[in-house]
Amino acid sequence: MELDYPFHGRCLVQNSPANRVPSHGTDRFGTSFAMDFVPVDGQNRSARFTGTSLLRTEAPEKFVGFGQPVISPVTGTVVLADDHAEDHDAFRGLSSVGYALTQACRVAAGWGALAGNYVVVQDSFSGQYVALCHLRQGSIRVRVGQSIQAGTAVAQFGNSGNSTEPHVHVQAVDSLDFAQAVGLPLSFPDGLPRNGQIVGDGPERPVPSG
Repeated sequence: MELDYPFHGRCLVQNSPANRVPSHGTDRFGTSFAMDFVPVDGQNRSARFTGTSLLRTEAPEKFVGFGQPVISPVTGTVVLADDHAEDHDAFRGLSSVGYALTQACRVAAGWGALAGNYVVVQDSFSGQYVALCHLRQGSIRVRVGQSIQAGTAVAQFGNSGNSTEPHVHVQAVDSLDFAQAVGLPLSFPDGLPRNGQIVGDGPERPVPSG
């Protein structure tokens, strides 16, 4: 599917299908070609890394992206939206080891537990579905059945679901039954970015203090 970027500003690309397929290490839940975008500052940091970052979890508010707008990458209709999941702390250092050990529980609970808060838009041209995941609790601005244009702000970057730091997970699927859905290849106006690439434009944002 041809998509616009689901954000303003600059993001670091992670888990890109340009590097491997399945991009997240599994074909389950239609994630074969999914991609993650992590907002960064002018020094390509999502947040300052300190001794605390190594040893402890960190509040999501410390990250550049937390609370920044997530925009629809397609024109279409909102078909699913969920805002139930709390934003949890981020895991970047040794704490990420313990978080990884809880991965199986989230997988067993299904796609919704992995996605956290999400908005799914049915593309008006192809009829396929685009999911935007890990959104900030309480930030969803659209409703099911609403027609929206590409570029419409739908929510904010959060850290809900299966997320180690604030980012947006984007995937395209052929069905709303995520247990059986087939993931669809993604493309963007300037091609398919690779892991570690910085994409987007717009004003650079400073890392929050504290």
